[in-house]
Amino acid sequence: MISKKKITELAEERMNELNCGLFIVDMTISAKNVIHVELDKAEGYVSINECMSVSRNIEHNLDRESEDFELHVSSAGLDKPLRVLPQYMKNIGREVKVVTNDGKKQEGLLVAASEKELTLETSRKEKIEGKKKKELIVEQHVFPMNQIKETKIVISFK
Repeated sequence: MISKKKITELAEERMNELNCGLFIVDMTISAKNVIHVELDKAEGYVSINECMSVSRNIEHNLDRESEDFELHVSSAGLDKPLRVLPQYMKNIGREVKVVTNDGKKQEGLLVAASEKELTLETSRKEKIEGKKKKELIVEQHVFPMNQIKETKIVISFK
């Protein structure tokens, strides 16, 4: 059986050599040795060449004679939820949608993230009594990380 530890070591070895801010978002190894490694980058986006480089380092350092395997190395897609703290940190300043464990949904600007919680900022215009114009109301919403079911980037074509 191929171990996650070995795959992680091989992936991190190459990511450190590339020195471009890559990190592992997710890794799975099925019972049939199908290995999926998902990468992201602290700044910018993961290139095909970076995926190929990490993939080759893993593939060339595993022995197909002892165990056959299938390897997939890809970037974390925009349509997938954020899963690790570096992804949250990378996306500070972007519009996200949070779904809590109890099903509540909140869209807003991701303004802060830590191991314990994340903070969203929402704004809306509201008519205030005695004023002619609507005023901008800005609110911050704090969500404990253990209460979050899913956080996704809101994709907008505006």
